[in-house]
Amino acid sequence: MTALRPERDSSPSYGGEAAYGGADAFEGAYGIGGGYGTGGAGVYDAAERLADPLTDPLPGQRQGQPQGGQQEEWYDPEGYARDWYAGQVAAQPQPQPPQPPRQAQVRQQSPSAYEEMYARPPYEATYAPPSYEEPVAAPYQEPVAAPYEEPVATPLTVDDETVGLRVSETPRRAESAAGSGSVPATGGRAARRKAARRHGRRGGAQEAQEPQGDRESAEKGAGAPLSRVEARRAARARKPSAGVIASRVIGEVFITTGVLMLLFVTYQLWWSNVRANQQAGSAANSLQEDWAKGKRNPGTFEPGQGFAILHIPKLDVVSPIAEGIDKQKVLDRGMVGHYAEGATKTSMPDAKTGNFGIAGHRNTHGEPFRYINRLQPGDEIVVETQDDYYVYEMAAILPVTNPGNTSVLDPIPKGSTFTKPGRYITLTTCTPEFTSKYRMIVWGKMVEDRPRSKGKPDALVE
Repeated sequence: MTALRPERDSSPSYGGEAAYGGADAFEGAYGIGGGYGTGGAGVYDAAERLADPLTDPLPGQRQGQPQGGQQEEWYDPEGYARDWYAGQVAAQPQPQPPQPPRQAQVRQQSPSAYEEMYARPPYEATYAPPSYEEPVAAPYQEPVAAPYEEPVATPLTVDDETVGLRVSETPRRAESAAGSGSVPATGGRAARRKAARRHGRRGGAQEAQEPQGDRESAEKGAGAPLSRVEARRAARARKPSAGVIASRVIGEVFITTGVLMLLFVTYQLWWSNVRANQQAGSAANSLQEDWAKGKRNPGTFEPGQGFAILHIPKLDVVSPIAEGIDKQKVLDRGMVGHYAEGATKTSMPDAKTGNFGIAGHRNTHGEPFRYINRLQPGDEIVVETQDDYYVYEMAAILPVTNPGNTSVLDPIPKGSTFTKPGRYITLTTCTPEFTSKYRMIVWGKMVEDRPRSKGKPDALVE
């Protein structure tokens, strides 16, 4: 729809036709055939095209063709309006009226002049397409692989529902992959198998050695919660098998047995000697005190009762002699026992003739006879009693004999160098060391019966 066409104002204030010199003057000046007569339709069409912004010429551009084949001045509506308004202002000192609408001015022109004046310039004259330049490809650069970073294990978290541990990829897998020169496989089980086939048999062996729980947790992803079934399965996998439990029990039994054996050996070889020496020393001191007080007299003694003291100066042995050879009451207490019962009964040292037989431990429990194998013929053996010192000299030794050979205790011992009755002494002990399979025998012959009133014999004097 076209805009309203304002009528021409013929008032003197705006000039009207008189201002323009009349209709004839306007038509004659611009060569338009008739003001609003025959040429009016062309002017209206030109005014309507002027209202269209697509046909509006660029500012300052002159258009149109010369009328009637003659070169004419270009019509400048804006310049003409300025001149006209300047003349009016100079003629009448009053405020300048507003410029009439552009369409009203253009209507006075001929359609052909308007079309020629405001004809749209060619497309090529107003717009030039940009020149196309071939894009230059950037030089190829070799992609640089990002440095491998050691995976960091996330802190263990506990799932409230399944109470299952959430673990990340174990560092051990990354270390094994780094050591083999391959990149650790990520993803599911199929991806790890492909990676194992690519990197050889070693990678597959390492994957096979991984615990089932680690593989399942890696497949689930670091931090993914385990279901109840998976949590129970992992708990069963963590439980040791029957073979593992049996091996643990056997190992603990062996360890306990070894510790007990070590304690027993320590007791036998060290503590029993310490204890027996204490008991033997206490018995010898008590016996000497009784002698000094006159409480004991020679005669018959009860089993386990001490009555004499044995001295072997070469072996530095000082041990009390008690009645009987009972193991617990006499021998294990670090004392030497006198054969005084049954078929093995022997005489006392104060007898005019006979064999004084005694026994003692070679190992453990004080071991008074441990080194009797070192005695040589002529070494002194002294038996101290309440009234006398009986001095014997070592005469012979029998290194090994049967434990049932009691003839070594006869008044004239068999196997010794003695051929007639006399006053003899016989020492018996076990052999070899730390066993009781055989017996070792040492014999001696009395060389001096010295009363205590005469003092100690030379063998006991330092």
